[in-house]
Amino acid sequence: MFGDFQCPYCTAAYPIVRRIRDRMAGRLLFAFRHFPLRDVHPDAERAAEAAEAAAAQGAFWQMHDRMYESNGALSREDLVSYAGELGLDSRRLAEELDSEAHRPRVQRDLDSGLASGVTGTPAFFVGGRLYGGSFDAQSLTAALETSA
Repeated sequence: MFGDFQCPYCTAAYPIVRRIRDRMAGRLLFAFRHFPLRDVHPDAERAAEAAEAAAAQGAFWQMHDRMYESNGALSREDLVSYAGELGLDSRRLAEELDSEAHRPRVQRDLDSGLASGVTGTPAFFVGGRLYGGSFDAQSLTAALETSA
């Protein structure tokens, strides 16, 4: 999935994707790639960098989930607070956000998405191909089962 933490459609897809991941555990390789839509979501790039800063502390998925569950609260202060809630070194996360230490990683994902035909979020790849169907649980599960 190419996603944007500030995208309302990604936020809507989050619980669906989580259920599918749980249901298909052991049979599904799920990867999240950053695709911040900078022009329309001013906090998306910083949120993606916060996810990577959390990953550097071994907590990507925890931060990923916390941000999607935040109801759009993605200010710098919010992100630092989430790090503390998750038991991370919030000072380190803040320093990495301020220095843009993880911006190159986020940009690599964005460039990869653009090169693969991604134009918006959420964008799913199933069986190595850009999926053009609905992102409801039944449609995504059927596509995944068919590609297996």
